[in-house]
Amino acid sequence: MAHRTILALAAVAATALTPLAASAQTMLKFAHVYEASEPYHTCAVAASDKLMEATDGRYGFEVFPASSLGKEVDINEGLGLGTVDVIYTGQLFAGRAYGPVAIGGAPFMFRDFDHWDKYRNSDLFQELADGYEKATGNHITSVTYYGARHVTSNKPVLKPEDMKGMKIRVPNAPLYMMFPRAVGANPTPIAFAEVYLALQQGTVDAQENPLPTIQAKKFYEVQSDINLTGHITDALLTIVGGPRWNQLSDEDKAALDKVLDETAECATNQIIENEKNLVQWFRDQGVNVNEVDRTPFREATMKLHNGDMATWDQDTYDRLQAIQ
Repeated sequence: MAHRTILALAAVAATALTPLAASAQTMLKFAHVYEASEPYHTCAVAASDKLMEATDGRYGFEVFPASSLGKEVDINEGLGLGTVDVIYTGQLFAGRAYGPVAIGGAPFMFRDFDHWDKYRNSDLFQELADGYEKATGNHITSVTYYGARHVTSNKPVLKPEDMKGMKIRVPNAPLYMMFPRAVGANPTPIAFAEVYLALQQGTVDAQENPLPTIQAKKFYEVQSDINLTGHITDALLTIVGGPRWNQLSDEDKAALDKVLDETAECATNQIIENEKNLVQWFRDQGVNVNEVDRTPFREATMKLHNGDMATWDQDTYDRLQAIQ
């Protein structure tokens, strides 16, 4: 009897300790629009323990995937309102608040992955991040590789003319319309969570996203062709909302910055690896994966780089292009 009582008391004690081990004094709300299966989410969830360790239990993350705290526009607004603390967001969404930072998400802005990788570690990027912070009060900590964006459709797209008149879903940020307009397509903004149904019902003919996202969101189930246009070398910004950032001590700011940089590297490495394997995976599913000569697509788009859609000045553009 005494033995059972001791076991019972031990079980109660263990239960009482569990919440203390699992959560910090303050859990930061980390919101994004991606699936719980994707590296952005799994790396962010794993980062909570690292943040708790780095801040002696003061802070951790509670991560909200799949638009559960709102669409991309909503979570960007939530940063300033204090309804979310940390988000992943596309550069073009951040560019709504500070135009120059959108340059890194514009189509055919980078020659290749190496050019993009050098840009994210450049003085130019840091200046743009600082400009965004001055404009919004929110703090960019990290850049995560999102992948090369490709067009999916129900017919092969091998040259710009194949996209003429095509109704293609784009995210709800103006610069995503640059590439479709350059090739004569009809860009149609639709929230990320609604894209699968829009494709299934024929509301749009096509969409564009990196291969890991096409897999995670199952777009290949409702599109017959993946066309390797690689028109955007895309990335996500990790941003901490000003209301939360300004509450942190310098020590906790440094810890949060470091943990979020490690989280970005965690997801970046997995996305790079996934991209290598997915062409064959899609072909194994019976999807047509079409190799594309990107040159005519690039030439058509570059004519618009410094036109009326640009949210950056010529000097910023020239500095980015000069990165070697």
